[in-house]
Amino acid sequence: MWDQRYATDEFVYGTEPNDFLVEHAHLLQGPVLSLAEGEGRNAVYLASLGLDVLGVDASAVGLAKAQQLAAEKGVTIRTEVADLTRYTPAQSFGAVVSIFAHLPSQARKRLHRLVEQALRPGGIVLLEGYSKDQLGRGTGGPGDPDMLLTAAEIAAEFPNCTPLLCREIKREVIEGRLHTGMASVVQFIGRKN
Repeated sequence: MWDQRYATDEFVYGTEPNDFLVEHAHLLQGPVLSLAEGEGRNAVYLASLGLDVLGVDASAVGLAKAQQLAAEKGVTIRTEVADLTRYTPAQSFGAVVSIFAHLPSQARKRLHRLVEQALRPGGIVLLEGYSKDQLGRGTGGPGDPDMLLTAAEIAAEFPNCTPLLCREIKREVIEGRLHTGMASVVQFIGRKN
């Protein structure tokens, strides 16, 4: 499905980084693991700040566009094609970024446990995803409630991280044609103990 979605000249979620990520990028240290990186907008932005970034996504088509965007912006990113429901990080990271990386809840819990283990002490998890209140809004996100989030669930999935921010809010999201409009999101920043 994702290869098909990305098989166009258009960057379907745009080329600008996620607003929440931009606001808090100063907290991040490399190397950075960016989950569900898609077409590269967030990894390219982080690389432009001088960070070593590994973007992981199930779509080879999306990651090819990510490399194209990196070349156009004059930065280098690393990419890895992987099914996030089975992914295990092969190195340690200074930060993990998860921007709209929606998975079935059991797969998400598994992934979060493994990425928390791969995070160095003092490292940061930065996550934004659609909350359960997003269902039916038509402004982005999965239609399956099991893939949507609550702040309490996310905090519980990173038990070895001290929350610096953990909230559910409504905000305007403008990210390409598929994420545009008023949205209900969960935002989480945690520092590994």
